[in-house]
Amino acid sequence: MLKILILTAALVVAVPLDEQLFGKSVGLSDMTKIDGRQAGSLEGNGFHSGYFYSFWSDGRGRVVYNNLANGSYTSQWTNVGNWVGGKGWNPGGNKTVEYNGTWNGLNTNSYLALYGWTKDPLVEYYIVENYGTLNPSGGAQRRGSLTSDGGTYDIYQTQRINQPSIVGRATFYQFWSVRQRKRVGGQITTGNHFDAWAKTGLKLGKHDYMIMATEAYQSSGSSAISVREVGVEGVPYPHEPDSRRPNN
Repeated sequence: MLKILILTAALVVAVPLDEQLFGKSVGLSDMTKIDGRQAGSLEGNGFHSGYFYSFWSDGRGRVVYNNLANGSYTSQWTNVGNWVGGKGWNPGGNKTVEYNGTWNGLNTNSYLALYGWTKDPLVEYYIVENYGTLNPSGGAQRRGSLTSDGGTYDIYQTQRINQPSIVGRATFYQFWSVRQRKRVGGQITTGNHFDAWAKTGLKLGKHDYMIMATEAYQSSGSSAISVREVGVEGVPYPHEPDSRRPNN
């Protein structure tokens, strides 16, 4: 559906992993200011505070995306065309992902999803935990369902023709798992989705990045999300310096 974005390293708040957004509320002032200054990460992708990040927009409207410490980020968007961003891993793959935070997108065109790409074949995929007024299944081909992490997800497939991707404009498939009972916070066992997709003939390629993403289209809203991998202490990339590359 949309092209993904990757963001730049912003001002860092030195907060340990166990003091991130898990179990906490984040106010709007926290989303737009750090140390009293207006903050916003640049579009692009790279590493920040030991996690991979990605941030993209089509340039319409206004998006303030902030990389925070470890696996946390905040976002606020106003009258956007399309944008997507978040933190996670590169490469992605089989993980038990835990996330928490706030997502104020229920009454807007917005998704909260674990989002990623593979190559050979080129596939864009979503494990959708919550969505607003735009149902991802609209116009998609239903391929089945699975039960995982306390909920049932419907499986869909769509195709994008000559659209932006991680390798430039291309034609590729999108794979979707859409949770029936929406939520903000919990665990996602990615291997359960990958296996269920494969059983319906939806084959992934070699994993590229995978992030816990906020995505929105022609709307306004906000989010504050923290993500980590269950059973892994510390950040996944402790030796990667903060960096940013431009989007394709």
